[in-house]
Amino acid sequence: MKAMNVAQYTLTRLSQLGIDKIFGVPGDYAFSIDDAVEQVPGLEWVASANELNAAYAADGYARIRGAAILTTTYGVGELSAINGVMGSKAHRLPVFHLTGMPSERIQRQGLLTHHNLGDVDYARFQVLSGAAACVSAVLTPDNCIDELERVIREALRQSKPAYIVISEVNGYLPVIGTPVTGKPLSAIKRQLSVPQELDAAVASILSKLSAAKNPVAMVTALTTRYGLKGIAQDFITKANIPTALAPNDKGTVDESLPQYIGLYAGDWSSSTCIRDTVEAADVVLDIGGFIATELNTGMWTEHLDPEKLISINDNWVRIGTRVFVNTAIDDVLTALIAKVVPRTQEIASTTDLMPLVGNGSDALSSPAFYPRLQRRLNSGDTLVIETGTCMIHLNKMRLPGGVGAEGQGLWGSIGWATPAAFGIAMAKTSGRTWLVTGDGSHQLTLNELAAMGRYGVKPVIFVLNNGLYGVEDVLSERGHGYDDLADVKYHLLPEAFGCKGWLSARVGTVTELEEILAKIESHDGAAYIEVMIPNEESQPLPDEVIDSGYKLRTPAVG
Repeated sequence: MKAMNVAQYTLTRLSQLGIDKIFGVPGDYAFSIDDAVEQVPGLEWVASANELNAAYAADGYARIRGAAILTTTYGVGELSAINGVMGSKAHRLPVFHLTGMPSERIQRQGLLTHHNLGDVDYARFQVLSGAAACVSAVLTPDNCIDELERVIREALRQSKPAYIVISEVNGYLPVIGTPVTGKPLSAIKRQLSVPQELDAAVASILSKLSAAKNPVAMVTALTTRYGLKGIAQDFITKANIPTALAPNDKGTVDESLPQYIGLYAGDWSSSTCIRDTVEAADVVLDIGGFIATELNTGMWTEHLDPEKLISINDNWVRIGTRVFVNTAIDDVLTALIAKVVPRTQEIASTTDLMPLVGNGSDALSSPAFYPRLQRRLNSGDTLVIETGTCMIHLNKMRLPGGVGAEGQGLWGSIGWATPAAFGIAMAKTSGRTWLVTGDGSHQLTLNELAAMGRYGVKPVIFVLNNGLYGVEDVLSERGHGYDDLADVKYHLLPEAFGCKGWLSARVGTVTELEEILAKIESHDGAAYIEVMIPNEESQPLPDEVIDSGYKLRTPAVG
């Protein structure tokens, strides 16, 4: 049997993790990789409109499947993708970024090529792309097998991107050595624990919980990155601990659980009751590592006493000033489920549905739109939340049972959500993908609609059209010309981009919205709805709130 070449082996080995799509843009120096996609059974090429979109789509795919593959060409291609790969690093997603580069025959002769700076420093871009990853490797026929195992293990251990370089000539050469047959991602133990550290950490957590009168849990998206969403939910259900989510972690737990109390973000919490419940807790069990950015804490208005905080991170636990190391999060949660004593106290219920606002010919507004969207989501659906003013509303919305959500509040690169929704829809095997995006964000990456149409995915997309970068007006004063957008007729785009069978419309009244939502319910296909929202909604926050986030004022004397 003929040995696989380096590119074929690399894609075969990565596909064994359960990855069945590879997102990218073809390029000459990556032809060995591109060709290999057509030769590896079970792996499908997905062509994005550009490399940045491909990186965003791979990010979305990895959120559902646990890992993804992205491929770009040398220099211009890989650099175009870096922003998206950096976002995957921030949000702890193992995206394997494969890049082609010029042949070693070119490099050894010192020949000048395109996609370069007119010199012969062919490793220049490896430093840049490698910075977006947690591990990197340059594969050759003789190191491919060993290096690939190292890269896979480290990317999964840290749950962050990996950067893999394959020269065009080496990509076509046969692998030397005995190939490895890997396991699917769900069967891989990604981190190992030191027993004495694990036992001490678990005992300490249980001791704190046992003594607590009013504990609260917060679960972060890190649990989903390690495939532990179900285990985390099993723990909070068995322990019967009131549980909140921060904005970055929307959809991490099933929000229909009786233990779920709502969104906690300091003064931006979904209610003062939830804020007070979390901040009055005598123990706050942080499962996954709460990230205290300004947007995750209501401009740093959270009040979480470090002495009351227990943080279970990916492979370490902190309780006050005590730190336990080499404690894999899955081992910690499994041990806690086995040993925790359930609380018997009843947890106060919260309001499930946002109140309906407006009717008939009333002009649409955010208060009218979001409650009606909430009532159309069903179990198995995934809600994709773009960075912008829609986050304010969607993060506080209680999701129906079985509905997931994905956002990029930490990295916050506008335009992420449209290609990410494409990747999510490609990864899902059931349930709908719902995207809510502002027109400002959407304009950056709307050309990915063509890829959606080409590959037959069926998202439901709402583009909130207020004609400006609304979130920028919220964070500054009104009236700047740089916040105004081009006047795009969004509802006409699906047809122009070749999206066949899409339900497309522009809605501006409550009745029009209700009618199109009813049509979406019975439509077995994609939908693309332009929702007219008055730009007057985007009013600046109070000056003191804005300054709390940007710290521009000279501090008061005293």
